[in-house]
Amino acid sequence: MYIISGCLLGENCKYNGGNNLTDWVVAFSKRHHYISVCPEVEGGLATPRPPVEIIDGRAVNCKGLDVTEAFRRGCEAVWQASCLKARELGEEIEGAILKAKSPSCGNGKIYDGTFSHQVTEGDGFLAAYLKEKGLKVISELEINLEE
Repeated sequence: MYIISGCLLGENCKYNGGNNLTDWVVAFSKRHHYISVCPEVEGGLATPRPPVEIIDGRAVNCKGLDVTEAFRRGCEAVWQASCLKARELGEEIEGAILKAKSPSCGNGKIYDGTFSHQVTEGDGFLAAYLKEKGLKVISELEINLEE
């Protein structure tokens, strides 16, 4: 079973109310069990919502509001729901496909905290959380998990 960012599957959970539909991720989801997640929404943030970037290890929106606790709640909620679904399916969680550059889902590169579309090295909250759990995490821009 896999954890997949809902926005990559066409769910309108992105900060601006849209999605990041990605064809290869949709095709992958048709061949594997998965759980669709949005840690920001699952942490209690609305859609749409002000954009967030990571500043000094904290999740801060463009208006200066610290939403770190919502991001942390979202990580816990995603993990609990994923473990439950994996148990129901009798499967292990094999990995995650998460949205590139996102402050919650970015893998290896995230927006730099200046709200200027610049990226820096780092992981989003969920990507870091899942890596701590020992999961392989990739983004929609990286190689397919099956290759």
